[in-house]
Amino acid sequence: MYLNKAMIVGNLTRDPELKTLPSGMKVTSFSIATNRVWKDAAGNKKEAADYHNIVVFGRQAETSAQYLAKGSQVLVEGRLQTQSWDDKSTGKKMYRTEIVADRVQFGTRSQGVASSAPVAANPVTAPQTTAPSVDTIEYPEEDINPEDIPF
Repeated sequence: MYLNKAMIVGNLTRDPELKTLPSGMKVTSFSIATNRVWKDAAGNKKEAADYHNIVVFGRQAETSAQYLAKGSQVLVEGRLQTQSWDDKSTGKKMYRTEIVADRVQFGTRSQGVASSAPVAANPVTAPQTTAPSVDTIEYPEEDINPEDIPF
């Protein structure tokens, strides 16, 4: 049995780039940063960021390019793919590993739902009139054409 599956959650490091293939299919590419935090042997806090190249095809490519922007949080699920080519200037073999996305799920927006909530002048004495804010995912409000569904 073989499995090639990648699932990451992170923030876009640049705006998505939408292109059209000669066949007419749409392709969007962008990159995502994921952060790690850990403590070393001495107990010091360490941080590192990893960067992932993402490629999305079809209708998801169009919606990703339309609704995502630099800094947006996103969950990407797909498969790893490595491409290789010969660099003409150096003559060396070059490699690029990317995630070909099967599923892209938009996260909270940069301004977020919680930041638009009203703030009471004195939170200690002000009555609790609003429900606590919950992180939600805002999906685009557009009609879904059944012919666009891949199954």
